Amino acid sequence: MNHAAHATTAPEDRVPHLKKFVYGVGAFVNNTLAAAIGGMIIVLNLGLGMSPALVGLLGALPRLTDALTDPLMGYVSDNTRSRWGRRRPYIFVGAIAAGLVFALLWQLPAGKSEAFYFVWFLTGSIIFYLAYTVFATPWVALGYELTPDFHERTRLMGTQNFIGSLAYMVSPYFLAIMYMPQFGDVVTGASYLAIIIAVVVIGLGILPAIFLRERFIDAADHSGEPKRTMGDFVKSFVSGFAISLKFPPFLKLCLATFMVFNGFILIASFQPYVIIYYVFGGDQEAGSAFVGHAGLLQAVCSLAVIALITWLATRIGKRKAFFFAIGVSMVGYMLKWFCYTPDNPWLVLLPAPLMAFGLAGLFTLMSSMICDVVDVDELNTGERREGMYGSIFWWVVKLGMSVAIAGGGVLLVATGFDEQLGADQTPRAIVLMRFFDAFVPTVASAIAIWAVVRYDITEDSATEVREQLEARRGVV
Repeated sequence: MNHAAHATTAPEDRVPHLKKFVYGVGAFVNNTLAAAIGGMIIVLNLGLGMSPALVGLLGALPRLTDALTDPLMGYVSDNTRSRWGRRRPYIFVGAIAAGLVFALLWQLPAGKSEAFYFVWFLTGSIIFYLAYTVFATPWVALGYELTPDFHERTRLMGTQNFIGSLAYMVSPYFLAIMYMPQFGDVVTGASYLAIIIAVVVIGLGILPAIFLRERFIDAADHSGEPKRTMGDFVKSFVSGFAISLKFPPFLKLCLATFMVFNGFILIASFQPYVIIYYVFGGDQEAGSAFVGHAGLLQAVCSLAVIALITWLATRIGKRKAFFFAIGVSMVGYMLKWFCYTPDNPWLVLLPAPLMAFGLAGLFTLMSSMICDVVDVDELNTGERREGMYGSIFWWVVKLGMSVAIAGGGVLLVATGFDEQLGADQTPRAIVLMRFFDAFVPTVASAIAIWAVVRYDITEDSATEVREQLEARRGVV
């Protein structure tokens, strides 16, 4: 098939700008919830004196339930039949439930024991993550089906990634908001901030359910089949999970995402240490300022990168755009070895715009590529599993993040870093921290490129798949 013959998106395949924006609002809600629960949990230590070890457990234990609830919610959404569709009822109810539970979670009663707060927050967090999953999993799946066009999918995912990234411009100020003197103390500040976040989550989170429409509202029609038992549902869930998990193109995307994202997360804690203890010789005040400068510059550049990679992918293809984005980020990571130097601290800022290409390009392109995977899977199996694929993909991301955060701590200990030494860290510790900071994500990104080299869904093949699907089931 001639590439030029189908490079232009048909008008009926375009998602209007307003609907792209509405879907992107869901990303803002999704990222706000993730950033809030992670960034506010420090209040349990700073405001209530809970042991940091217990706070760490509270951050990790509720996420273990995602291993079951994420794929289960994906399956339920894929197989729901209602007059409102497969996704929208859950998005609507999930946004309201997640907002309400989040607000209640932070209304911490005063004067209780550490054990009470631990049980309160653990129980509340499990309920919160369940409500969060009810919203997020169908929202992700809805995006996979909004357009059948190869390039329009990239534009849609670029828009939602851009809008979702705005949440990370706001969330760094959550701690400062909670410490505002008007609240009296940080625990009270957290209770009010949680209510504000809940209002935003509910108000914005229901918009995709109200204004977006599903293309496959009847895809889960089982009305002509014999009534299914609980055993049938279990078998169907396990079968769908296994098919999705072992589908080669999907596994390659998961591996690439795991390596790029978790290569970054694994050394995320190293950058402040290298800047403070090597570039600034242990001066925490000056070093922390440059940590903030570099982080802000990278976040701002990510917005421009999302727009660039979205445009580039529609010109040269998603796979080549991925190679470009990850390749540029690898240059940025390696530059840290040369630019993080006490001779000129301002060089710390130079790698940041290049490193922004990694995660910004990754989550724009991967979401679009999974849309294509879902189509190929439907051609092979006759079933649409947007929810299952989306839930497994994001569960792999969350699982890897937990492993990487723990591994980063182990790696830091392996360098020989000792906080008791202050500015007098050993030369070996400094060199190893610099080495890991620059080259761990570089190697991980190289493995990701290797995985995507073997990914074989191209624009031509995706278009042929679409034509076969529409011939089989008719144009939706």
